[in-house]
Amino acid sequence: MTASGPGETAAYTPGSTAERVAGLERRRDQAVAPGGPRRRGELSARERIERLVDKDSFTETGLFVRARPAGEDARRPYGDGVITGYATVDGRPVCVFAQDSTVFGGSMGEAFGEKTVALMDLALKTGCPVIGLNDSGGARIQEGVASLALYAELVRRNVKASGVIPQISVVLGPCAGGAAYSPAITDFTVMVDGASHMFVTGPDVIETVTGERTTAEELGGARTSNTVNGNAHFLAADEEDALDTVRDLLSYLPANNLERPPEYTPGHPPPGADLDEVVPDRLGEAYDMRAILHAVVDDGELLQVQELFAPNIVCALARIEGRSVGVVANQPLHAAGVLDIDASEKAARFVRFCDAFGIPLLTFADVPGYLSGVRQEQAGIIRRGAKLLYAYAEATVPKVTVVVRKAYGGGYAVMGSKHLGADVNLAWPTARIAVMGAEGAVGVLHRRELAAADDPEALRARLLSTYERTHGTPYLAAERGYVDAVIAPRETREQVCRALRALRGKRAPMPERRHGNIPL
Repeated sequence: MTASGPGETAAYTPGSTAERVAGLERRRDQAVAPGGPRRRGELSARERIERLVDKDSFTETGLFVRARPAGEDARRPYGDGVITGYATVDGRPVCVFAQDSTVFGGSMGEAFGEKTVALMDLALKTGCPVIGLNDSGGARIQEGVASLALYAELVRRNVKASGVIPQISVVLGPCAGGAAYSPAITDFTVMVDGASHMFVTGPDVIETVTGERTTAEELGGARTSNTVNGNAHFLAADEEDALDTVRDLLSYLPANNLERPPEYTPGHPPPGADLDEVVPDRLGEAYDMRAILHAVVDDGELLQVQELFAPNIVCALARIEGRSVGVVANQPLHAAGVLDIDASEKAARFVRFCDAFGIPLLTFADVPGYLSGVRQEQAGIIRRGAKLLYAYAEATVPKVTVVVRKAYGGGYAVMGSKHLGADVNLAWPTARIAVMGAEGAVGVLHRRELAAADDPEALRARLLSTYERTHGTPYLAAERGYVDAVIAPRETREQVCRALRALRGKRAPMPERRHGNIPL
């Protein structure tokens, strides 16, 4: 028997069962041996999986798959730079893969890609979430078109799984080139501050091609991806925090689109919350919408999605009476809660995710409308703002809306209105449901009277008062049935709970079709 190095097959003559078992153990040791040095402070691919899943629950697939020989590089390590398998998280099945940056820099080769695709197929067949721990330099150049082909195969699986099983990407290092497109298609992306980078073209290539100088952090770092371009949904402080975020996220989600989200012991909002005092008397004064949300959801807990991107709208997962809900709410603390392009696209994607996985939608509206301006118009706010209209109108899950204060113009229509198919609409007495605010309406409707008046300011004050008494209330909408009930703020949780209970058996069949044509 001859000695063998890492990644090489042990040479021996098959003999007794004991010898064969010993040979198996040698191969296993070779297969799990580190491929090379790691970056300072980072966990290995296997350690990442161990920290993510329940103890001793991981079963590896494709352990003995080996890299294809490529050119002059004869190395054929077991696993080919990716660890794949199935496990449980909080006792619930998941499929997981972890790219190993110590083997060919975590680059995707043919065997690497085939293992990942096979895992995706397994997740689809068994109906469980798939979690990808990404740490890759991109396509393996020396394997040429085979590497590119497997990227396309992986994306095809991502698309096939979209809306069928939850897909979560965790970027724990570089994620460049073709590797970046797969996380972009998955449902949620978690990145680590200061460690993760995700971009199509790196800084060196950009400087060569365009002359622009930039850094990996500026181009596609975790903060850029969470705040500027919205490519990521969660910003983690470190790898442990990233994996904790995944576990927390999974606790709100069903295993697949045919199952219900997990149910927990009903919680209660924090004591002492007085919703009657949250909304300021002065219309232009800001307040934090999260104060309302914390007082309505179980235990005051919100898992905000894309918290740092488009902060003028809040998207979050929460629980009401132990059951998952998706919360969408305007945030008056930022730009008065106006809907711009980023906010519309952020909320539309979240609404469609919740609808795909049977998670009821709870909307809180305080919106002055869509943002006007040359930049927004030229950037396509008509087309891109329509995505949120489309998402709400398409959603068939239970939809409950609470109008807290302003609900003007197109903002009223889009934020879970009856006219887009909301099931139960409630309003606080502080709600103002109208085409526009009093100042704008009076200026348009009474422009000539004001211009001819001896005392235009006194006339304006009287007209504003009249408009506020009639249009500045929720009662005209309630008279027409557009609002089901006007409620005291302190009654909000109770009324929301009742509405969601009543809607648990909701059925809303859609016309038979391949799919709609959302304005992308």
